[in-house]
Amino acid sequence: MKHEDWMRLALEQAKKAYVLDEVPIGAVIVRDGEILSAAHNEKETNQDPTAHAEILAIRKAAEKVGHWRLENAILYVTLEPCPMCSGAMIQARIKQVVYGAIDPKGGAVESVIKVFRENLWNHQVEVTAGILEEECSDLLKQFFREKRPGKLVSNVK
Repeated sequence: MKHEDWMRLALEQAKKAYVLDEVPIGAVIVRDGEILSAAHNEKETNQDPTAHAEILAIRKAAEKVGHWRLENAILYVTLEPCPMCSGAMIQARIKQVVYGAIDPKGGAVESVIKVFRENLWNHQVEVTAGILEEECSDLLKQFFREKRPGKLVSNVK
């Protein structure tokens, strides 16, 4: 499968979050062509500020493989990760993050800060950005338009 195929699965997760009135972000972790986990935002559902799609997917993947090291795994997520999620990827030894939409207000990969800068950490996470960017962005924009009618939606590019 190609990056676009895996990102479509992450978008399916984001749509599940949308239905639950959660910010529609979805994540899928893949290793050697096998899905280790899939998750979506559950902050409101669980009243847990750490229940981001990426964190939940990392937890599920670690549980599935029986180890916290997720070496050679690729994390697909519909929105550029925040600092917490980026840090969790480093800690989990995720090989690569592939994301869709840029987050100009909270992104920690290239927008606001660059957590994955070379030589900053003992583990480097490879980055691929902009996969199905328009679809990922459109879903988030639609969600926020419904939440904030009449207001300009500028938190997603």
